[in-house]
Amino acid sequence: MTSGGDAKERERRWRLATGAEPEPGEAAAMSEADTRLNRALSALYDNDDPAGGKRRGGMGRSAPKVAAWMDDIRSCFPSSVVQIVQKDAFERLDLKQMLMEPEFLQAVEADVDLVADLISLRSIMPEKTKTMAREIIARIVAQLMERLERRTAEAIRGARDRGRRTRRPRFADIDWPRTISANLRHYQPEHKTIVPEKLVGFARRQRRMADLDEVVLCVDQSGSMASSVIYASIFAAVMASLPVIRTKLVCFDTAILDLTDDLADPVEVLFGVQLGGGTDINQAVAYCADRIGQPLKSHLVLITDLYEGGNATELLQRMAALVRAGVNVIVLLALSDDGKPAFDHQMAAKVALLGIPVFACTPDQFPDMMATALKRGDIGDWAAANDIKLIAGDA
Repeated sequence: MTSGGDAKERERRWRLATGAEPEPGEAAAMSEADTRLNRALSALYDNDDPAGGKRRGGMGRSAPKVAAWMDDIRSCFPSSVVQIVQKDAFERLDLKQMLMEPEFLQAVEADVDLVADLISLRSIMPEKTKTMAREIIARIVAQLMERLERRTAEAIRGARDRGRRTRRPRFADIDWPRTISANLRHYQPEHKTIVPEKLVGFARRQRRMADLDEVVLCVDQSGSMASSVIYASIFAAVMASLPVIRTKLVCFDTAILDLTDDLADPVEVLFGVQLGGGTDINQAVAYCADRIGQPLKSHLVLITDLYEGGNATELLQRMAALVRAGVNVIVLLALSDDGKPAFDHQMAAKVALLGIPVFACTPDQFPDMMATALKRGDIGDWAAANDIKLIAGDA
C-alpha cells in the first residue's frame, strides 16, 4: 500500500522530470526550490514542439542573466552534472556563436552583467573564445577603471597628515583656502589675481609598510552577488596601487580564493573568480581574521547578502570578536548600480546589533565610504549624509 507522502513525492519528481506546471490548486506540489529548478531547466531544454509551437523557456540570445541562472543550476546538482548542463547551455543557447561574431564584439557596451556572464561561462569556452572573452572583459574593466580610479585614489589618498602644515608643499598637497587667505594682501588689481608669496599645504607622512592601514575586501562570489564581485575586484586593484594602504582581496563561496597576489591585473583577478556555488561566510571571515596582524589598523569590508550556508552562530561570535579586538568591520549587502538588494534581513539585524554598519552602496559612493572608514569616521553619519539607510539592529 502506498502512503500519501510517497504519492506526493512521486508527483513532485514527475513534474520536475516532465517540466509540467502544477494544475490550479496544486501549487503546493512544488516547493520554491523545485520551481526555481524547473524554471532553470526549462530555460535550457524547452525546445519548439514538433507541431511548430513556440518555445516556452529560454534566456534569449544574449543570455543577460547567465550568472544567476548558473547559480540556480549549481545549487541543485553535483559538479559533474553542472558541467554537462553548462556545456549544453553553451551549445544550445548559441552563446559560442554570439561571442564569435565581430558585430557583437564591436557593439558591446561597458556592462557589468556581461562580464559576469562571460566569467560564468569561461570554464567551458574553447580557448579561442576565451581569448576573445578576455578582450571584452579587459575593455569593460578599462572603462570602469576610468570611471572609478581617479575618484577612489583622491578619496583614499588620506596619507596626507592634515594636522601638519608645510610651507613647501607639493602641488597636489596645497591647501588653497589657507594659501589664498594668507596672501590676500598680495592681490594684484591690474591682473585681478593673487600672487602668493608663500604656500600653505599638507605635509605627507612617510610611513613604513608596517605602519599602513590594511583593508581586506571579503567578497561573496555566489551568482546573486556577481556585480558586487566585479566592482569589488576593480576597487581592490585600484586600492592596491596606492602606497598609502595595504589591500587584500578574498572571494568565497564554500571555498576560499585569495586573489591578493593578482591585484596588479584586474582582468586576471576576474578570471580567477568562480561565480556561483554555496556560501560559507563564517569560514571566509575566519580566514581573514587569521591574517589580521594589527586589529587597530585593519578594516574588514564584508560584501555579502548574509545568506549563510555555514555556521551562523559561530559567524556572529567571530564578527563580535573582531569588533572587540578593534577591527573596523563594515558589511555591504551589495556594491552595485542596482536598487535594493535581496538579503537575509534577520541575519542583517543580528550583525547590526554587534555595532557593525550594515547597508548597500553604489560604486560611486564606495570611495567616500572607504575614505570615511580609513579615518575611523562615523559611518552612520556618512550614510545619513548620502541618504543611505543602515539596517537597524532591532530583531
